[in-house]
Amino acid sequence: MNQRNRKPNRDTKRDNKRDFRKDDYKGRAPKRKPEPETNNRPEQQDDFVIGKHAVYETLQSERDINKLFLQEGIGGEKIGEILELAKERQIQITIVPKTKLDLLSDNGVHQGVMLATAAFQYATLDDLFAVAKEKGEDPFFVILDGIEDPHNLGSVLRTADASGVHGVIIPKRRAVGLTGTVAKTSTGAIEHVPVVRVTNLARTIEELKERGVWIYATDMKGQTYEKWDANLPVAVIIGNEGKGVSRLLKDSADGLLTIPMKGHVQSLNASVAAGLMMYEVYRKRNFG
Repeated sequence: MNQRNRKPNRDTKRDNKRDFRKDDYKGRAPKRKPEPETNNRPEQQDDFVIGKHAVYETLQSERDINKLFLQEGIGGEKIGEILELAKERQIQITIVPKTKLDLLSDNGVHQGVMLATAAFQYATLDDLFAVAKEKGEDPFFVILDGIEDPHNLGSVLRTADASGVHGVIIPKRRAVGLTGTVAKTSTGAIEHVPVVRVTNLARTIEELKERGVWIYATDMKGQTYEKWDANLPVAVIIGNEGKGVSRLLKDSADGLLTIPMKGHVQSLNASVAAGLMMYEVYRKRNFG
């Protein structure tokens, strides 16, 4: 299979201040008078990032942050590091009872810490190509066809960051977007893997082809992914949790890939299938 003639890629460019004493940063949030309980949620216009690792990674990013919430009396080394970062960025810090965090996170596993942030920013296709160009690598993208479970999307982003994927492409309709749950599940990878949200996946695939990318879809009738030549600019389509890749997108693909299975259940969780594909590309590109 010959590599497409790729077009040149376009380069793209990608308070309240609370003055805590030094002693406040020795791994414990200072005591503050709890805020009164209320059913009103004035912060509901914000997106939330919950969990120690996700919050820490977000604080290290360039993302706009409105406020840091800490559970009263919470402590530990990671909390101290979070406080230091928040102080450096002059982010408002509010100490609240656990019940307040439970309310804001819809009873999520917040670990006593939460950020109210500006809306998650989506990338463009040009951004993805720019990441690959900056690293001096052939583009490698993951296309998610209607993934609805935020935990699956978060897991895909986490593995994408670990395996060197240059970006993830998702549809705007009938699919989960970038949410606080996705951020929590990704353990901060959401800040490092650009995500493009498009109106029409089929049209986007045609544009990728025009720009020299080979498109592969996962399907039970495809060739085994172990024989796949991934040393090309490639994008892999991972299907919906229940229906798989849509017929239209499979027809648009250059090839179909399958994951051999010996068990009785002939399907894998979407994030698991995506993980196998991503690491196959990583293995072939780095170890032959």
